[in-house]
Amino acid sequence: MATFPTYAAPGYQFDATPDLSRLETRERLSQSAIDGFFAIMDKWQIPIERAGELLGGMPRSTVYKLKSAAGTLRQDELTRISCIVGIYKALHLLLPDDLADRWVTQPNDNVLFRGQPPVDFMVRAGIPGLQQVRSLLDAERGGH
Repeated sequence: MATFPTYAAPGYQFDATPDLSRLETRERLSQSAIDGFFAIMDKWQIPIERAGELLGGMPRSTVYKLKSAAGTLRQDELTRISCIVGIYKALHLLLPDDLADRWVTQPNDNVLFRGQPPVDFMVRAGIPGLQQVRSLLDAERGGH
């Protein structure tokens, strides 16, 4: 089995990037990713329909199934959840908890959001939008 070198990037430390193309990896990560995702959606007070949009347009019925009986997520769904977890963490490092949990649903005058809530941008722009929001927040906190 091949080993991966240890990588260092500003703000991140990891031994190896998980290979999300492998079913075994996705099976191993899916349950905790789903649990974390729904915990964040609850904190942010995101309705189930909007949660499905953040997962890439997942129908409401599928989101409900995922919530009650987790399955194996696809690579893009795990990537989206990873970004959301990073956004959540960064917000809680930057802001008091109550403001951090409201931030994504409040209008924002940053040029990226054009006066709209960041969640609207993240849904509209997909994975690149999620990554931009995460990068914006990471830059705001100095990349730590």
